[in-house]
Amino acid sequence: MTDALDIFLATAPGLEATLAEEAREAGFADPTPVPGGVTTRGDWPEVWRANLVLRGASRVLVRIGGFRALHLAQLDKRARKFPWAETLRPDVAVKVEATCRASKIYHAGAAAQRISRAIAETLGAPIAKPGEDTPALRLLARIEDDLVTFSLDTSGAPLHQRGHKLEVGKAPMRETLAALFLRQCGYTGTEPVVDPMCGSGTFILEAAEIALGLAPGRGRPFAFEEFASFDAKAWAALRTPAAPRTTGLLFHGSDRDQGVIRAAEANAARAGLSEVTRFTRQPASELTPPEGPPGLVIVNPPYGARIGEKKPLFALYGSLGRTLTERFSGWRAAIVTSEPQLAHATGLPFLPAGPPIPHGGLKIRLYQTKPLP
Repeated sequence: MTDALDIFLATAPGLEATLAEEAREAGFADPTPVPGGVTTRGDWPEVWRANLVLRGASRVLVRIGGFRALHLAQLDKRARKFPWAETLRPDVAVKVEATCRASKIYHAGAAAQRISRAIAETLGAPIAKPGEDTPALRLLARIEDDLVTFSLDTSGAPLHQRGHKLEVGKAPMRETLAALFLRQCGYTGTEPVVDPMCGSGTFILEAAEIALGLAPGRGRPFAFEEFASFDAKAWAALRTPAAPRTTGLLFHGSDRDQGVIRAAEANAARAGLSEVTRFTRQPASELTPPEGPPGLVIVNPPYGARIGEKKPLFALYGSLGRTLTERFSGWRAAIVTSEPQLAHATGLPFLPAGPPIPHGGLKIRLYQTKPLP
């Protein structure tokens, strides 16, 4: 057991409280929302577990130490005395990224060069050059008020890359966002979910995995596996999956594009979800409720800045709203869009909209209803 580490769970601004709620339910210590993420503490196995089980975190960073430095020569000297070998390996490349704020050291590029050279000359690790697209561990050096703090990105590829959804449609929803939007809708895996504009299936796959209790990171590697502190046997024991929960539910996605339906089916097969998911080619206007209890209809429809001109989309949103109002009594509805006018064109009785969330250069919001009359 190591001493507790400061762990930062990154997420999109506006979703910090929702991620903190997820981390709390997963048993992480005192998760606290802060701008851009959630702080918690734990040992290395908790770092690994955060990457494995948290659906809403986009990255997991861990602080490994720091010191005060007032000029570059002092930064160089103290970086050479830092215990890099406790976390970094001499045979694994490192990429240093520095930021400076309100400090006497103000040149981030020069700071990154000094730290990189210190690591290379004291540990022997190869250093990835800026802009070089080669696999490397990311060391983040933040210099603020003359205090240098080092953190490691323990995730590697962003955590929305689950390892299953290899085929994506136009303007896809990131899995991490989809999971947090599902949580904001009160979804816990005990009700059916329908997406009438499913694209490559993100909402449906996330909902099905939640229902089955599958860990989102079960099928991908992580950067921490290349750390000096990594314990392969302990990690193997931690990631050994429990038997999936059983569910009598089916999760339904549909889209008018046969190509994305094929992609969604392939993604579901890779994720081991074919038995609990159904994908159908049909326009949203033909949507009908599946057999069984009511649940949640959630959709990320086209919006103006995302796909072309928005004016023709008012009819699409209006048709979707009428379909849900006329056929989905007892179901809750949720729409993710960047355009309030389009959301309200559905005529659905939305609760107050969620906070604006940055996504692909836009600000999107979640609009949701209570059970429809």
